[in-house]
Amino acid sequence: MTSEKVTEAPEEGYERGLGSRQVQMIAIGGAIGVGLFLGAGANIAKAGPSLILMYALAGLIIFFIMRALGELLLYRPVSGSFAEYSREFLGPFFGYFTGWTYWLMWVVTGMAELTAAAIYVNYWFPGVPQWVTALVFLVVLFVANLISVKLFGEIEFWFSMVKVTALIGMIVIGLGVLTFGFSAAGDTATVSNLWQFDGFFPKGVGSSLMTLQGVMFAYLAVELVGVTAGESENPEKTLPKAINTLPWRIALFYVGALSVILCVVKWTEFADGVSPFVKAFAVIGIPAGAGIVNFVVLTAALSSCNSGMYSTGRMLRTLADNGEAPRVFSKLSSTKTPALGITVSVLFMGIGVILNYVVPEKAFGYVTSVATAAGIWTWLMILVSHVRYRRAVDAGRLPASSFPAPGGAKCSYVAIAFLLFVTGLIAYDADSRICLYVMAVWALALGVGWMVLKNRNPEIGERGAPELEKVG
Repeated sequence: MTSEKVTEAPEEGYERGLGSRQVQMIAIGGAIGVGLFLGAGANIAKAGPSLILMYALAGLIIFFIMRALGELLLYRPVSGSFAEYSREFLGPFFGYFTGWTYWLMWVVTGMAELTAAAIYVNYWFPGVPQWVTALVFLVVLFVANLISVKLFGEIEFWFSMVKVTALIGMIVIGLGVLTFGFSAAGDTATVSNLWQFDGFFPKGVGSSLMTLQGVMFAYLAVELVGVTAGESENPEKTLPKAINTLPWRIALFYVGALSVILCVVKWTEFADGVSPFVKAFAVIGIPAGAGIVNFVVLTAALSSCNSGMYSTGRMLRTLADNGEAPRVFSKLSSTKTPALGITVSVLFMGIGVILNYVVPEKAFGYVTSVATAAGIWTWLMILVSHVRYRRAVDAGRLPASSFPAPGGAKCSYVAIAFLLFVTGLIAYDADSRICLYVMAVWALALGVGWMVLKNRNPEIGERGAPELEKVG
């Protein structure tokens, strides 16, 4: 064992082109996505005002996950973070499985975002087929991701800036309606809307808990900041700052925004497939307000899809570097982007275009459930890796991170229990259960793939973390 702290990650051929302002905004934007802007409408209809509590509860767990990830990132910042930590602390198979599953999560999330973007465009152009809009957005973002990481970072910065500015504006306007009673909603806007229509839990605690799977989907992408570690200019400074601002982002953009909206408009007026933000501005009656909000949520969907293209290409390269994907994916283009990995990922995202052609009314629900299941696996691997890392540190086998998680492994255990509980809810719900079948098939396919890889290269199955072997 070496007592020397691992602080320097290899350049891995990437360009460290993501500055502090871009990493910060990527982190902020990762907490604001289509799960909030579109999916919250269906969840409000299921849970009423209690959805606020579900977002707060899930947000606390997400903070535990991100602090666990932060401790690992400052111990050893690498671009393929989740897969690399799984490989180091749990073994090569888990690194392989986690890398491919995180790739799947973003491919499927990309499908969801394309679907959402197509739905938003229908607000202005109802005659345009969803699949056509989805295809156009897919091609445009694909080209942008091939150019350079700096362009990706700049696009993501402005996408996130639009989302953040708009959400703050929505909160301010909503508070104005509540305080001064202006607009068409002024007469009915009141804090008592949170409980006077059949209570805070209008459909029971059970129905509220069943929304947790949709709530967790809304938080997918917060971990994206970990993937940027290999291309950040100063990860030791930017990553802790990005992670430590997560609680106030959750409090403001999720809990705060939903609280204001549900005070302004009673929960019974929200429905599946309609953004609660678009609905709220339509009720307030601000000229062109609903159209503006629709543009903002369209930006949010494209932002997330853009991030998906970025992360899938990097994860494929990490897998290729470890012999767990075709070696050709390890090559970088002249602009230092994993162009082939991005291209293949985009082709798979194109399945979302097909879904929008075949089952446009169900496409969003199908892909979000699969993405949530894949995301839960990724989060579980972060947490379990963190627990193993803390054991190694306590045993004196590894150096301590400069960014230790508060509560240590205890908070990781709590988060693990919560994620397993949400998985149980997914299994209980007939509508979302299909994602577990998909994941079972996916696990079987990866298992077969692993056996093939081991037969071709037995050394793959023997790779692991020397430090882990010493921990025992």
